[in-house]
Amino acid sequence: MFPDWIIDVLFWIAVVFLAGVYVSWRATRLDRLHVRVETARAALDAALVRRAAAALELAASRLLDPATSLVLATAAHEARTADADNREFAESDLSRALRAVVDQPEFVGALTAEADGPTVLEELSSSAAKVAYARRFYNDAVSQARIARRKLLIRVLPLAGKAPLPGFFEIDDDPPGI
Repeated sequence: MFPDWIIDVLFWIAVVFLAGVYVSWRATRLDRLHVRVETARAALDAALVRRAAAALELAASRLLDPATSLVLATAAHEARTADADNREFAESDLSRALRAVVDQPEFVGALTAEADGPTVLEELSSSAAKVAYARRFYNDAVSQARIARRKLLIRVLPLAGKAPLPGFFEIDDDPPGI
């Protein structure tokens, strides 16, 4: 009915179309992974800022002795003002300072006896837990984006464009024992 050359041309058009659909699907998936990394990074940054604010609130609450307040306020300030290169170190220092303050003997009992103590402890506990979750979600998104970018098709065709390879955010985020 149709000449053989028309069937061959239609076959190759279909193959090129399906290959284009597949490449487009892979590029869209990679783009969605990069958006997920950016969204998870924004959530992580918000959780870190909230934790630093809770630490500053505890330091300024006059519920701690002056030396402990100064150590905690300094660590929280350093975490909030650190540049990108030093952020992981500053956040780890804040985690260690929070554990050093909260894990003191009789600290929780003495703080809950104060009027604002339970509220401050609840805010601190909640923000510390959210940092741990946000960091796990961010590192999971980074891991998936890196795996997708290692695929041969992504490397051969520049489907990642000029997007930088996302990096992991490794900090000591063990929450204090509240």
